[in-house]
Amino acid sequence: MRNTAKITTAVLAAGSLTLGLSACGSDKDSSSAGSDGPLVVAASPVPHAEILDYVKDHLAKKAGLDLQVREFTDYVTPNTATEDGSVGANYFQNQPYLDDFNQKKGTHIVPVVTVHLEPLGLYSHKVKKADDLKSGATVAVPNDTVNEARALKLLAANGIITLKDGAGNDATPKDIAKNPKNLKFKELEAAQTPRSLDDVDAAVINGNYAIESDLKPSKDALVLESAKNNPYGNFLAVKKGNEDDPRVKKLAKLLTSPEVKKFIEDKYDGSVIPSF
Repeated sequence: MRNTAKITTAVLAAGSLTLGLSACGSDKDSSSAGSDGPLVVAASPVPHAEILDYVKDHLAKKAGLDLQVREFTDYVTPNTATEDGSVGANYFQNQPYLDDFNQKKGTHIVPVVTVHLEPLGLYSHKVKKADDLKSGATVAVPNDTVNEARALKLLAANGIITLKDGAGNDATPKDIAKNPKNLKFKELEAAQTPRSLDDVDAAVINGNYAIESDLKPSKDALVLESAKNNPYGNFLAVKKGNEDDPRVKKLAKLLTSPEVKKFIEDKYDGSVIPSF
């Protein structure tokens, strides 16, 4: 049975984060202030919390780790909760996203160990192939800086658009040099992109949200990111200074164990790829 506490974006938007954390029976002391209490880790529900739950249920006790998993449905609060000590670590993000977040929010989150890659994919309920997108088709993309740029790079890598020279991790549709299909882009919160599939011609969807929506990236995506030399691996992260916490070190070792590698490969069938 999963022992997690789910905190929705709606609750967070209502300013109830503190209440939500308190209701879950956790405080700063239990999550990050010492090395004797449980390690509370903030995670996206799929696949991150599922992977952590596997560790908690099958590996943590033997390793002497008291692991607690707290689920978040957005890409902001896991970092702010790690920064303020409400949780001891998080597992949901990649390096370009973290770099952008730290710069904009003034946080001090650092990676500990990379665990897996969730390939970004283009999906559609309207066409079977990317080439079948009609002129003027609307494509939904995530609206946060890094994931929008990542989505545009995916389309460019597959010849659907061409980006201007030098377009980087902050690229937007304004950085498109050639758009032969005259595609229109609808910018949405990343979590909303799967729900847009009936309203748009196609959508670029993060792997975790695709899996949550019963999409199979390795089978359903019209185009999918390559895992080779991919900078978007997801990692365990902590506030700077907590990298040597014995609990964090134990979890990092367990997350990169042969048992976890097999779990990821068996459960996700290529839709989530171990990065160790």
